[in-house]
Amino acid sequence: MSFQGKVVLITGASSGIGASTAFEFAKNGASVAIVGRNVEKLNKAAENCSKYSKPLVIQADIGEDDECKKIVASVVKTFGKLDVLVNNAGIMRHGTILEGNLLEIYDEIMKVNMRGHLNVTSLAVPYLVKTKGNIINISSVAASLTPKIEGVTPYCVSKAALNHFTRCAAVELAGEGVRVNTVSPGPVITDILDNAGMTNVKIENFADTMPLKRVSQSVEIADMILFLASDKAVGVTGSEFIVDNGCMFQ
Repeated sequence: MSFQGKVVLITGASSGIGASTAFEFAKNGASVAIVGRNVEKLNKAAENCSKYSKPLVIQADIGEDDECKKIVASVVKTFGKLDVLVNNAGIMRHGTILEGNLLEIYDEIMKVNMRGHLNVTSLAVPYLVKTKGNIINISSVAASLTPKIEGVTPYCVSKAALNHFTRCAAVELAGEGVRVNTVSPGPVITDILDNAGMTNVKIENFADTMPLKRVSQSVEIADMILFLASDKAVGVTGSEFIVDNGCMFQ
C-alpha cells in the first residue's frame, strides 16, 4: 500500500500502537504528524519515522481544548491538508464502585478517551471533507467484554462509547465521502498498564488464555489501520475490526 502524498495525523503516537502506526505510514510514503505528551518518547518515535520521512512532532494533551486546536492547526499549517486521522490516544486508570473513586476516574478517562477524540475529530473533519479522507478510531475488545483486570470499568465504558461514536460519525459523514472505522485490539504489548501504574499486571501473561496462545505486537494493529486507511477499504465505513487472537470467543 502506498500513501505517497497523503498526510496522516496520529494521536497517542509516542509509543505502542501509535508509534508503530506512525512508522508504518512513514515507511509507506505518508507525511506523518505524531502527537503525545511525553517528549522523550515522542522524539524516539520521530527518530524511527525519520528513517523514511521527518514527522511533525506535536507535544499536546488531547484532553485540553486549546491543545486540540493547536494540533489540527499545526498539521494544516505544515502540510496544507489532512487525509487520515488516527484517534489512538488513550489512558487507563484504576477505579471501582466500592472504593468510591469511580466517578473521579471516569471523568479523567472520558476526558481523553472519548471527549478528546470527539474534539479532534470535529476540528479535523472540515479538512478531511476536502480530501475525502478517513478516520480510524482505536478502541478495544474491552468495550464488549466484562473486565478481566479489576478496576478498569471506566476504561471499558470509554471504549464502548468510542465504538458507538464511530458508527454515528460514519453515518453523518458518509455523504461527504469521509469513512470512519474502528480497530479493537485484544491484549497488545504496549506500556499502557505501566502508565496506569498497574505494574503488577503483565500483558505477556495473557497469552495462555488466548485461543491462539499469543498476544499481539503493535505492528499487527498498525497493519489493520493502514488497510482501513487505504483505497483497498474504499467501501468500508462504520465497521469494527477486531485483532485479538480470539479473545472475544473465550
